[in-house]
Amino acid sequence: MELPPIVQTGAAVLRAHATELTPAQLATAEIQALIATMIEVMRDAPGVGLAAPQIGIPLRVIVLEERAEVVSTLTEDELREKERVAFATRTIVNPVLRMLGETRAMFFEGCLSVHGYAALVERHHEVEVTGLDEHGSPIHWQVSGWPARILQHEVDHLDGTLYIDRMQTRTFSTVAHVRDRFAGRTIAQIRAELGV
Repeated sequence: MELPPIVQTGAAVLRAHATELTPAQLATAEIQALIATMIEVMRDAPGVGLAAPQIGIPLRVIVLEERAEVVSTLTEDELREKERVAFATRTIVNPVLRMLGETRAMFFEGCLSVHGYAALVERHHEVEVTGLDEHGSPIHWQVSGWPARILQHEVDHLDGTLYIDRMQTRTFSTVAHVRDRFAGRTIAQIRAELGV
């Protein structure tokens, strides 16, 4: 089966408010197939999260994961600074996000729907999400660090918001330039150089 393409910025579906699913809709073969497809598209990209609007479906469904094999390629300093940890694939339907505390963190983000670019984005350090899993069971997940960033990014997609709406504009760059220019440097060093 050929995977659907990832919709790129400029498409109307990325700027619309996605529609909630009822538990009855979630139980259908069509929605279960959508979730499986979203996971395949996310992994094929590869990415750490995907929202249904990113494949042209205006529904409030997100999938996310951080694979151990990816995390294992990062340095100890990167893991500590970004608080990246592996976690199993999660599907969240009708997610409701609540920001916890006042602590925020700024790191580079990219997006499969803004292909090839990245910028510094400030996000809440800790969040909790409620919603339904792929079987319609209620879920509650409280998380901090990188998983919290992924959640905020993906839930934004369901409300028609892209990271470019939240970015520090003077840091917007190609992924290649970010990698070449800032690899191995701390976010504090990068922010000082860029004046943000």
